[in-house]
Amino acid sequence: MKKRQVKNKEENHWKEKVIQIKRVTKVVKGGKKLSFRAVLVIGNEKGQIGVGVGKASDVIGAVKKGVTDARKNIINIPITKSSSIPHPTNGISGAAKIILRPSATGSGVIAGGSSRIVLELAGIKNILAKQLGSNNTLNNARAVLDALRRLKTFKAAAEDRGILIEKLYQ
Repeated sequence: MKKRQVKNKEENHWKEKVIQIKRVTKVVKGGKKLSFRAVLVIGNEKGQIGVGVGKASDVIGAVKKGVTDARKNIINIPITKSSSIPHPTNGISGAAKIILRPSATGSGVIAGGSSRIVLELAGIKNILAKQLGSNNTLNNARAVLDALRRLKTFKAAAEDRGILIEKLYQ
């Protein structure tokens, strides 16, 4: 019985946030077919984040499909002790570009639109983000995910270069 409770606690720490719900139409032979597209983010505020898209004839179905899609696309990101990112990074998705920079402790999440939601659900509390190019909500969310995917820890960077961590600081 205790194992079941622990499992439920693990599942409950994931948070879902709907970024956008759009009503879309497809023109078919008999007229227009109406459906909904939901873009949403899931994260555990501990460095795991995923963005998903779902389409269905009703909003609830689209959100469920979006959650399933987001769970398939979860990535792990390194977060520093000051709840920021280790180094500046850029991300691209379609025409949307984003610049992420670590920020001082206490500065908060300085970002707009979908990028703010993605960064908050990832557990990052001190960051500066700038969206460039497109205003498309989905592409901006995916660009943030791309930028976060490119992050490396100091240990990983040292291993890639084949040197000791101490040499990075010299």
